Amino acid sequence: MTRPRLLVATANRGKVAEYEALLEGLDCELVSLADVGVVGDVEETGTTYEENARIKAWAGAARSGLVTLADDSGLEVDALYGAPGIYSARYAGDDASDADRVAYLLENMKGVPWPQRTARFVCVIALALPDGEVTLCRGECAGFIVEEPRGTEGFGYDPAFFVPELNRTVSELPAEVKNRISHRGKAAVEARKVLRNFIDEGRCQ
Repeated sequence: MTRPRLLVATANRGKVAEYEALLEGLDCELVSLADVGVVGDVEETGTTYEENARIKAWAGAARSGLVTLADDSGLEVDALYGAPGIYSARYAGDDASDADRVAYLLENMKGVPWPQRTARFVCVIALALPDGEVTLCRGECAGFIVEEPRGTEGFGYDPAFFVPELNRTVSELPAEVKNRISHRGKAAVEARKVLRNFIDEGRCQ
């Protein structure tokens, strides 16, 4: 019997692979936009993670007819009044690299004492059905912004984000540990429960 498919609203196979690890054990096949022939970018016009995740998930479901997963995430730094937030990917400019964004963040944090360097990663996963129903799952990971980047694993702001209970930056953590404690990993725990119900109810094709 053919396994039901879950569309991950991305053309990036690396992101699909990440969700394959986070959702391991679910009886479904994860596919990308490219796998199902969906082309063209969806404009993220929302002002919250929830709105942007919903926009992307619903667009994927409407175009493909498949249950679709999309997420939106960002880094919120208290000393920067919650910035960069939903603009995390564009914080240092549209063409900036991960290293550029980390450098720009740390430059803006110069002189901020350690107790005030609190921050959190936030992720919202949206699960959209072709009939228009959307379920949202949220995860957060609290920590501090270091003064110098540390570690070689991960991506984005991981080298700058220190997890105090593990005494490491996210970039210093093995993938399996990161997936357990990360904002995306926590949101995926809730998403797994929703998807299991969808599969059991025959709502995934």
